[in-house]
Amino acid sequence: MDEIQKNGLQLHTNNGKKLICHPNLASNSVKEFPSPDLCFICVKNYDLKDLLLFIRPKLKNETIIVPLMNGVDIYERIRKEIKNCVLLPTCVYVGSHIERPGVVIQTGKEGFIFCGPDPSHLDFKPHIMLGFFKDMNIDIKWMKNPYPAIWEKYLLVASFALVCTHVGQNFGGVLGDPEHIRILKGIMKEIISIANKKGISLPEGVIDKTIDICRAVPDIKPSYMRDVEKGTKNEGDLFGGAIIKMGEEVGVPTPLTRSIYTIMRGK
Repeated sequence: MDEIQKNGLQLHTNNGKKLICHPNLASNSVKEFPSPDLCFICVKNYDLKDLLLFIRPKLKNETIIVPLMNGVDIYERIRKEIKNCVLLPTCVYVGSHIERPGVVIQTGKEGFIFCGPDPSHLDFKPHIMLGFFKDMNIDIKWMKNPYPAIWEKYLLVASFALVCTHVGQNFGGVLGDPEHIRILKGIMKEIISIANKKGISLPEGVIDKTIDICRAVPDIKPSYMRDVEKGTKNEGDLFGGAIIKMGEEVGVPTPLTRSIYTIMRGK
C-alpha cells in the first residue's frame, strides 16, 4: 500500500504501454473509505471470506458488487456473508500478475468482463453502471444468463491451472505435448459433464475453442502455478478440490482431476 500511495498503481500492458493511476485514497483500513456505490472484489479465493467480513460494515443496500474472481460458485460464497447489496454474477478474462508491490504486468490481449443479473435483485437496471463502464473504456458485456460464460471461463482456468502446474510448463509448453493435451482435454470433459448435470449447457466445440484461445497466448503461466512455485498460499482447492467435490455431489467421476490434484497436494 505504501508503494501505491507513493508511486501510484502501475499497469504495464502487453503492447508496451505503462499506465499509472494515482488514487485519491489507497488504504488497508476500510474505516477510511466512504460507503461505495460500486465495489470490485479482486482477491484470490483464500482471502475472500476475510475480505467480506472486513468490508461488510461499509456496504449499503444499493452497493453494486462486481466480483472479478475465478470459480463457478463465487456468487454463493459471497452471499453467505453479504445479505444486502446487488451482487452480479461475473467473470473476467485477463492475463496479469503482480510483479512487485504497486506494479501489475498484463499479458495477452486486453481484458473483458461478462456479467448478468443478481437472482436476488431481478429488478436491478444496469444501464447506469454500463454507461459508467463505457465512459471508462472498460469492455463489459451484460448477459441475461451469465452462467454458461462463467463455466466456460472456469473450464479454461481450472484445466490449464492444474495441467500447467503439474508439468511445470506455460500454456505453450502444455499445448506442445500430445500427452499433456490428452490430460488437459480429459479434465475439461470432466468439468463439462459436471456443468451438464447442473443444467449448464456449454457450446459445441468449447474444448477446441478454449485451446485455441490459449494457443494464442503461449507465454502465460497460471497464477496457481506461480503461487506453487513461490511456495505461497494458492487456489488449488478452487480448481482441483472444487471439481472433485462437485463431481461427487452430482455423480460425475473425476479420475483425471483427482489424480493430478492428489499429486499437486503431495508436492
